[in-house]
Amino acid sequence: MERISTAAGVLQKNEEAALANRELFAAGRLFVLNLMSAPGAGKTSVLEVTIRRLAGSLRTGVIEGDLQTTYDADRIRALGVPAHQINTITSCHLDARMVRRALDEFPVNGLDVLFIENVGNMICPAAFDLGEQQRVVVYSVAEGADKPKKYPVIFHRADVVLINKIDLIPYTGIDLEELRGNVLEVNPESAVLPLSCRTGEGFDAWLTWLRQTVAVYKAGAAAAS
Repeated sequence: MERISTAAGVLQKNEEAALANRELFAAGRLFVLNLMSAPGAGKTSVLEVTIRRLAGSLRTGVIEGDLQTTYDADRIRALGVPAHQINTITSCHLDARMVRRALDEFPVNGLDVLFIENVGNMICPAAFDLGEQQRVVVYSVAEGADKPKKYPVIFHRADVVLINKIDLIPYTGIDLEELRGNVLEVNPESAVLPLSCRTGEGFDAWLTWLRQTVAVYKAGAAAAS
């Protein structure tokens, strides 16, 4: 019982911090996406292509979550985009309070979109609201078609599932429609968008979704102010 009570307390404090983050983002009309995936699914590569394609239309920034190193933040900064690294050391996920502390050091004023790249993990990050407006799951075809059913929690609240590395389909034996069907069986409301960072295939659909969603959010925030 004590373990359950402690876990509930941790999640309650996280929810309070997430609400404060969400209010802060809304005040700045900042659209925030929480990117989650297993390690190696290609979150950072998706961000690199996305940021290049958004250049000149939306001002972007990135918060990177990893146990150690600044490798991913360095990759983003090389594109001329502000990035902040959170090293969780032992934690397998980001939480709302980590993000709030990062915002004290990482000015986001003037940005249109903030991407939060979570720690690579298919389980823990799904339980922690960061204050984001949308959740994006990046899923590699190399992970197989069965994982959406085996690890459903991360897909349950995903607004978008980006099926990445579709250029590898001929080498993996994956049936893309089976994979898409398994995602939609877990979460019928999610947008499922196949793409490839190597070839660029599918990025038009992803960027169209992103631009339209950001525009709707900003219009709503402006009307509410």
